[in-house]
Amino acid sequence: MALTARRPVWMERPSIPTQLLKTIVLLAIVVLMVFPFLSMVAVSFASAADVLRGGLVLWPAHPTGIAYESILRGGIVVRALLVSVGITVVGTALSMGLTTTMAYGLTRTRDVPGSRLALLLALGTLLFSAGIIPNYLLVKSLHLLNTYWAVILPGAVSAFNLVVIRQFFMGIPHELIESARLDGANDLQILLRIVLPLSKAVLAVISLFYAVGYWNDFFNALLYLNDASMWPVQLVLRQYVLQGTPLGDVQLNPLLGQPPPPQSFQMAVVVLGTLPILLVYPLLQRYFTKGVLTGAIKG
Repeated sequence: MALTARRPVWMERPSIPTQLLKTIVLLAIVVLMVFPFLSMVAVSFASAADVLRGGLVLWPAHPTGIAYESILRGGIVVRALLVSVGITVVGTALSMGLTTTMAYGLTRTRDVPGSRLALLLALGTLLFSAGIIPNYLLVKSLHLLNTYWAVILPGAVSAFNLVVIRQFFMGIPHELIESARLDGANDLQILLRIVLPLSKAVLAVISLFYAVGYWNDFFNALLYLNDASMWPVQLVLRQYVLQGTPLGDVQLNPLLGQPPPPQSFQMAVVVLGTLPILLVYPLLQRYFTKGVLTGAIKG
């Protein structure tokens, strides 16, 4: 009697109770993820009476935008937002330029001398780190202290992002590159006209990774930026949370009545620091699976 072949369990269609259980679990996870953000936004618009009443604030009974108006009337948060935008844009562009060109060079292991050694050194950074003190001494010796380059250059190339882009480049059909080379194209032309247009998905994903890293980074700014006027928004947010009160240049408008509590100022700064990068995610979300998984599987 012949044995009938069965598909693996994970390939079978789940039963209705299993689907219902998965739906409930996913909804619970979504609620747990969204709940803190909703509470944060609600507190940022809450009045003193809403916060002093105690308990979680999910819908302020007396909503007010005094916290946002007071923060934006001052100069610290607005300037910090502009600094963060500048660091993110310049840092992401520089990182993508360095990572892309290096990844393409590392795919030419037979044509570029020392490319294998460079790849091993890059992979070694995933396992070993110099540490805070050597990095600080290096930045100081390069006279980069209290400059924005001290925030950008130490993380300009990520070994993980480099490997992902390299693997994606290696998955591009070799015949296309050889055909372009026979037509007289050099490596720069091949990179710009063939490789990069075919790699939009992975480039969008890695660009977002770099942008999020630069936007959320406050530790390098804390180490290397001594001038408070140069601080990015994440470091200003840290000062708000530690002090528990508005910073010195917040302009309270006496015509608006009772000022909001410190919690409203803190949550308002958190929202202002989170919203810009949060708006970028939906635009690039469709590239995540295609870019990351393809770059990880090909080759």
